Amino acid sequence: MALRVRSRTDDSQPRHTTASQTAPLTLTERRDEHAMTAAERAALIAGRIIFGGYFVYNGIRHFADREMLIGYATSKGVRWPKLAVLGTGAMMLAGGLSLLTGVKPKVGAGLVTGFLAGVTPQMHDYWNASDQMQRMNDMVNFTKNLALIGGAAFAAASHEKWPSRLAS
Repeated sequence: MALRVRSRTDDSQPRHTTASQTAPLTLTERRDEHAMTAAERAALIAGRIIFGGYFVYNGIRHFADREMLIGYATSKGVRWPKLAVLGTGAMMLAGGLSLLTGVKPKVGAGLVTGFLAGVTPQMHDYWNASDQMQRMNDMVNFTKNLALIGGAAFAAASHEKWPSRLAS
């Protein structure tokens, strides 16, 4: 910081400056508003692995355990249970891969949100369960899915091009 010495004649003359001539006071180093710190980047990558990986894993399980899930969907009154299980498995797998890799994360967030919004009230209808244990289990899964919808909303609200994409 340099000090400027002014003479009396400088003080007697009014200074006319415009806002564009006056530099703003900055107390911190300027950086690109879209740039991420190393901690933010690490948190984003960890979140992508955990959140996206959750849906990739469960999408794979939908295909691997499809007969059991078709039976469960049938017991819950789902129309076309085989198509529902295979379709939702594809939604989770594609959405999870999108979130994991950072390729079109808004599309991936939309896929998992669509899956969760469609499945949650039908498959985890705790208000209809007569058995107390089943009611508690459905309520836990219902509220968990609401939280996952919130996580997908966070993913959808972030920039379309995620830094450090795992694929291009």
